[in-house]
Amino acid sequence: MKSIKYLALFIILLTQMSWAQEGMWMPNLISQNEGDMQAMGMKISTEDIYSYNHESIKDAIAIFGRGCTSEVVSPNGLLFTNHHCGFDAIQSLSTMEANYLRDGFWAKSFAEELPSEGLTATFINSITDVTDKVLEGVTKEMSATERQSLIDKNKQKVQAGAKKEAYQTAKISTFYKGNQYFLFIQTTYPDVRLVGTPPQSIGKFGSDTDNWMWPRHTGDFSIFRIYADENNLPAAYSPTNKPYKPKHYLPISLDGVEEGDFTMVMGFPGRTNEYLTSYAVKSKMDARNPARVAVREASLAVLDKKMRKDEATRLKYASKFAGIANYWKFWIGESKGLKKFHAVAEKEKYEAEFTKRINANPQLKAQYGKILPELKKLYAEIEDYGVVLDYNSEIFSRNTEMTLIATIIAQLEQLYDKAGEAVYNQYKGRYADYIKGMYKDFDPEIDQEVFA
Repeated sequence: MKSIKYLALFIILLTQMSWAQEGMWMPNLISQNEGDMQAMGMKISTEDIYSYNHESIKDAIAIFGRGCTSEVVSPNGLLFTNHHCGFDAIQSLSTMEANYLRDGFWAKSFAEELPSEGLTATFINSITDVTDKVLEGVTKEMSATERQSLIDKNKQKVQAGAKKEAYQTAKISTFYKGNQYFLFIQTTYPDVRLVGTPPQSIGKFGSDTDNWMWPRHTGDFSIFRIYADENNLPAAYSPTNKPYKPKHYLPISLDGVEEGDFTMVMGFPGRTNEYLTSYAVKSKMDARNPARVAVREASLAVLDKKMRKDEATRLKYASKFAGIANYWKFWIGESKGLKKFHAVAEKEKYEAEFTKRINANPQLKAQYGKILPELKKLYAEIEDYGVVLDYNSEIFSRNTEMTLIATIIAQLEQLYDKAGEAVYNQYKGRYADYIKGMYKDFDPEIDQEVFA
């Protein structure tokens, strides 16, 4: 399920038996689970979690930058997030003379807080299921190209007609591989300033060795503040901006928790692939992940060698190194986990049960009996192409900066051709800021060696 940058809920209950019941729900649908959640010990209503009509917890949860979760914890817009989420902003603000990444930073007043160019905080105002509108006119007889073309047109129409304030944006996101669509109305604040961060030795204690590991001991936090104009509305950086006054903020309790207390996490969890078949899991584990890991391993070796030579290069490439290393470590761990817990065999059990059930019903067998054999055949046919695609995307769109810049420009051109000038204008500033930030710490000799 694709949910990157869009709000979802994880509900986890810890009991005396250290048992957890887990799930992920869209907040606008969370009322369906209110009874179960209250039975688990929740003391508030789901209206207190997500509401369109009055303030709720959702108004304290923000997308930090390009996708991390952050939370407002004070009436003056103080924002907590992870150190690894603030890493890029902290690195960008650091210099050899004031190396906040290495040494940490703590503002003692509003005036000392550091503007972070290009950094944003985005709040979700409302979420609406618009599946019927997006799929209007789509038929089974359409080719994939015809289907997607109509869907894109319908999405543009729905987004253009969405009710919102002038300072808000409308965005439709796809879920369950195109089976469900949600419209998000959101408000983005472009003036976000660094308030405090521990030194990297604390914020990233254990470095990439401990990343994605459990248990893990690290001070993985950083603190920022959102600023707004005199009307508390989004505004570009200005010395006259004021700390943002949130609709809601999360009060901090020093009482701690007891075993068995109800626990809920709210944020932006990225994406899941829970419904992949055994064939897809096996391909990911045995072919796709190893290919990606190999490319990133080569890039990291070059960067590590260069960064060890002098402190200036270490600072310049700290964020880029961390970004490449993050999923390098993730894919290694994912493949190990899939093997350790026999994920392919578990998937095969589900598929065997699925086949048994549909074979018992002639109508279901006629409708769905060919699905798994066809998927098995297709995954076998496309695996080699998938690996080549992974090599291409890793080399040209992730690890090498000059080719990444070319890719971004090409994507922007495609966006203009496909979605029109209005949508293009929405995104061009963001793309330009991203490219500008890349050039700030760009070293052509290092990039050439990575590419080689």
